Amino acid sequence: MKLLNKLMRYGLFCGLAALTGFATVSCEDEPDKYEVADGVPTVRYIRSPYAASADSLITAATTGSTICLVGENLRSIYELYFNDRQAILNSSYMTDNTMLVDVPQTIPGEVSDKIYMVTRSGETVEYDFHVTVPAPTLTAMSCEYAPVGSEVTITGNYFVDDPNVPLEVMFPGDVPVTEFTDISQSSISFIVPECTEEGPVEVTTIYGTTTSAFQYLDTRGMLFDFDGVTGLGNHGWHGREILSDETSITGNFVQLGDGVTVMSAEGGWNDSQFAFEYWAGSWDTPQNITSGDGIALFNLVDFTDYADMALKFEMYIPSSNPWSAGAMQIAFEGLDMVSYSGNPIEGYTTVGAPNAYIFNGEGSNDEGAFGRAMYRPWTNTGSYHTNDQWVTVTIPLTSFTFDRSGATATAVPNAPEDFASLTIFVVGGGVNGTECMPVFKIDNIRAVPNR
Repeated sequence: MKLLNKLMRYGLFCGLAALTGFATVSCEDEPDKYEVADGVPTVRYIRSPYAASADSLITAATTGSTICLVGENLRSIYELYFNDRQAILNSSYMTDNTMLVDVPQTIPGEVSDKIYMVTRSGETVEYDFHVTVPAPTLTAMSCEYAPVGSEVTITGNYFVDDPNVPLEVMFPGDVPVTEFTDISQSSISFIVPECTEEGPVEVTTIYGTTTSAFQYLDTRGMLFDFDGVTGLGNHGWHGREILSDETSITGNFVQLGDGVTVMSAEGGWNDSQFAFEYWAGSWDTPQNITSGDGIALFNLVDFTDYADMALKFEMYIPSSNPWSAGAMQIAFEGLDMVSYSGNPIEGYTTVGAPNAYIFNGEGSNDEGAFGRAMYRPWTNTGSYHTNDQWVTVTIPLTSFTFDRSGATATAVPNAPEDFASLTIFVVGGGVNGTECMPVFKIDNIRAVPNR
């Protein structure tokens, strides 16, 4: 309660200062202006904000949920606290008899199971109400292929490390994390334990256990591992280097950029250095798209539920060659957009010829509006590298919605057959940066469920 009293005194001071400024505005000038009422509030009950369940009275709610207070003189509420966490009041949803308010997202530090309603004069009215904290949510892992002994971070929410019930992280095969480097409500950092098994990660707090949608050492939906598992690699006009070196995370990787080739500030066209292409098909007539090198990707991975899938890959950008221009444009193409030879394909009336598609705007199938993803994290800070570590990049397949200049596309992948070929090309994107000589190492390109 000491913390609560400090918060209320501070809030009252700020509120009085604000009211002093408002006092110069005449009520006659704003006859409908919201004003804090005198007196004290009375809460009769709390209910759901939704009309369909408005008759259901509630005595508890989770952090982040919306509730409706019902009573009298509710406009006299000047500040509102759930335990020791202050809620944000929106006068648009406050009347004398009802108030809609969101329970604060932040986990309470001192739990009193009370709502505190503070008036403009400083009087406090209490109401019994329990705030529940959900089980943890797991959004992403900084590197899903992080090697044993390296530091990794899981982001999400509600990571509560209670002194009586410590937070636990379990890797596949019931391998526990034993060395934590940082724990906050929204992230956990730790050292990867001795684990060689593929699978999801579990996080347990005093409020429950959650299993991740992502998987450690994930091989589901693998398209390109560059180590022979799928057998696929370059299959287009340009043969990018398939390398392995001391930075390798799982053997071979494909590299864009050689460390000395300059990318212009506008991300100028250079497909000989900054493009990876896989075009489905072959030189046969009809083309083979069902097996071997040239298989249509939708015959390798099931894209039926593409709307609930994401493209993932591990990426390494060395600090010596940061990225500060151009967008990594990532596009899936159907057989009508591009194929390896342009020869007929059984079952398809329209077959795209090589390179007559999305990036150069040439050909009958493209006016520069075909949907692709734009990945350009350097725009947040002006320059980007991965701190000489591998990171996992995740791009939902529903976000392939941009044209080549970064505007909204008029045609986007909307059927499994649209996922036959793949192009990754760092070029343009409609945002200028600064000249750079970037290097991109990419591995384990896969399409996986994102839920």
